[in-house]
Amino acid sequence: MNLAVRDIRYHFGRFVLTTVGVSLLLMIVMGMGGIYRGLIHEATLLVNRIQADLWVVQGDTRGPFAEISRVPVNLEDRVRSVSGVASARSFVSHSIQREYQGKPLRIVVQGLAWPQDKGDWIPLLAGRPLRQAHYEMIADQSLNLALGDPIPLGKDTYRVVGLTSGMVGSGGDGLAFFTVQDAQAIQFDQPGDAIRLERQARRARLEAVDLGKVQPLLLERAVGGSENIPALAPPQVSAVLVTLAPGANPQRVAETLAQWPDVTVYTQQQQIDLLLSGMVDKARRQLGLFRALLIIISTIIMALIIYTLTLDKIHDIAMLKLIGARNRVIVGLILQQSLLIGGLGYALAYSLGTYAFPRFPRLVVIESFDLVMLAGIVLGISVVASLLGVAKAIHVEPNKVLSA
Repeated sequence: MNLAVRDIRYHFGRFVLTTVGVSLLLMIVMGMGGIYRGLIHEATLLVNRIQADLWVVQGDTRGPFAEISRVPVNLEDRVRSVSGVASARSFVSHSIQREYQGKPLRIVVQGLAWPQDKGDWIPLLAGRPLRQAHYEMIADQSLNLALGDPIPLGKDTYRVVGLTSGMVGSGGDGLAFFTVQDAQAIQFDQPGDAIRLERQARRARLEAVDLGKVQPLLLERAVGGSENIPALAPPQVSAVLVTLAPGANPQRVAETLAQWPDVTVYTQQQQIDLLLSGMVDKARRQLGLFRALLIIISTIIMALIIYTLTLDKIHDIAMLKLIGARNRVIVGLILQQSLLIGGLGYALAYSLGTYAFPRFPRLVVIESFDLVMLAGIVLGISVVASLLGVAKAIHVEPNKVLSA
């Protein structure tokens, strides 16, 4: 009978506890890698799904995700006039936090350029895309909203008409899709008192100049709604998304747009690179560091476990040497046990992770490449961890059994 298997059967309880402990460590290592992948997936999800060829943002900024970007709504019309542009649509993105049914509700608000974009590209679990210009929304299921739920945001109430899954922002908060006009209404909503004070401030500024004294009708207009004052521009959007015509040269179109001093132009890949090198860069590096530390800790713990198991077998190893067993038999005993602990620990870690990872608050993406790489690391850890025990076993003297 194989000596390693026989020793495991003799100390079965200790072997099981050791394997479970190692599997929990490996599950955390696996989870760290999955969280790392999930962070990248969430950060780039919206950019990949929108599939815009070019992103036109505020000049000298890095786009709507890395920092605040504000461009006028009529930039759409300017962009459409450029040769090679098939379509241009507004993009609005901002985060809000409200209280709903006694609990905090944090939403990443996305504005769809109605009526060109009704959300038909959004993968829906239930419900439908937007069908009217106001008061409808599509919500990610992570927001825990149901179809038909009325959600008060600002001065209006919006009804959930569609549910999607896996649509989250870079911070892990669920996305909700509105029309651009509704997204702007939510973003620029102010309390009634703030609006009244702002109107009175406009009137006071106009009264302080000669124009207000000779044109009293302007005073009445100054205390009215902002939309009735031509000098006040409409609310701005975060970016304009450009779809190029078939056969158009992306570089040439981008160079044409880049000549405008008030905007900056990025391709889809540049926008992704900005996200990964900016918003999520520190989190990625921190997760990578923790993963490396866990691998080192796992190696040390397994080495100590194998060494302790070897110390418990010093008398048996001395007896084997006394009856003429070769060193390779003893090395095989320790190495096989180490590999069994690592292999069974890895299998148990994968099984536990398959159950636990979908229940994590953040997305965990486990890819085949990561699993294969971790399996190789576990194999290396098992071999390295056994070296300390092997070194101890090799130097055991046969006469040790006589002094026991």
